Amino acid sequence: MQIGIDARLNAYREGGIAQYTRLLLASMAAQAPAERFIPLQHYRKRQPIVHAPNVHRATLVTPPHHRYEPWSLPVELWPRRLDLLHCPDFIAPRWRPCPAVITIHDLAFLHFPEILDREARRFYGQIRTAAHNAEAVIAVSEATRSDSIQLLDLPPSRITVIYEAADPAFAPLAGARQEQRTIDGQPLCGDQFLLFVSTIEPRKNLETLLRALRLCLDRRPQEGYQLVVAGRPGWLAEPIYALMRELKLGDALVLLGAVGHDDLRWLYSACRLYLNPSRYEGFGLPLLEALACGAPALIADNSSLPEVAGGAAVCIPTHDVEAWADTIAAFWSDSAARDELGRRGPPRAAQFSWARAAHETLTLYRRILGRA
Repeated sequence: MQIGIDARLNAYREGGIAQYTRLLLASMAAQAPAERFIPLQHYRKRQPIVHAPNVHRATLVTPPHHRYEPWSLPVELWPRRLDLLHCPDFIAPRWRPCPAVITIHDLAFLHFPEILDREARRFYGQIRTAAHNAEAVIAVSEATRSDSIQLLDLPPSRITVIYEAADPAFAPLAGARQEQRTIDGQPLCGDQFLLFVSTIEPRKNLETLLRALRLCLDRRPQEGYQLVVAGRPGWLAEPIYALMRELKLGDALVLLGAVGHDDLRWLYSACRLYLNPSRYEGFGLPLLEALACGAPALIADNSSLPEVAGGAAVCIPTHDVEAWADTIAAFWSDSAARDELGRRGPPRAAQFSWARAAHETLTLYRRILGRA
């Protein structure tokens, strides 16, 4: 097989879809040395995203999400002589020279259409047509599969659930809870902070967490609660920052912005509790990373989060501020309960692997091409 992987987004972002593309490609190339993989990279990304003997980078001019993409991308694909095209970024071109697989990571933009600006609305507005036009659809969780059936009217037989996985580099960091580290000029002490990892935007529900923190501080100020927020500002972040100022959280709130891979692994490994109150996740990769590092995790009880945690985290009603405050306080002061919860994480995370995802994706490719 000669398989094209649309990796143009990797020239612009380092987030979940870019990571998915890179790690899946690397694992498939290792498992299928007889197959030829063609990552279709934008010319801005000068280095190959994966180095392997059977990976041969192709350079394209068409940027991802461009308004002329439906016409220019097929022209660039035609001479590549692909047997199959995989588009990890939701949308495959309608006119194409080969069968296509798309990956749907979540349908947040249908649940919360207000999160899209005009250009994003134009791009993601193609999802229904793209899903029905593709030869197969990969959903990254059962929750996303269910959404795809309900919101896109896709037949269940068209959708294959193939779970993502954490980067293998995420693993418990020995001694992290006894260490101190300075990140972005902020000194932090292991086992002395709560951790939130995400873009700061309404869907991530940081507001509920901030109000719960204020409640914890008011009830027991002597406990020394501290919440560390690791993530860039996103869409409609300003009202969230305004709430931070209104709540007067002072030194109990530490904003780090985006952090590097090594610091993120330390944060997961060193935190007293990892908190994910998101209103909706198609998979919830930061949760799996935290579990892989042994962080005791408290999560919202919606979408894919309970599915991914599988009993290795405590579920809390998404918008119930008092329930979040009560549960944080209970675990903050109970080291035995934290240790027991933290021990569940690595075995659960190990049930997800890029090797398994690669095997299942290759099986899907071969089925489409009649080579099962």
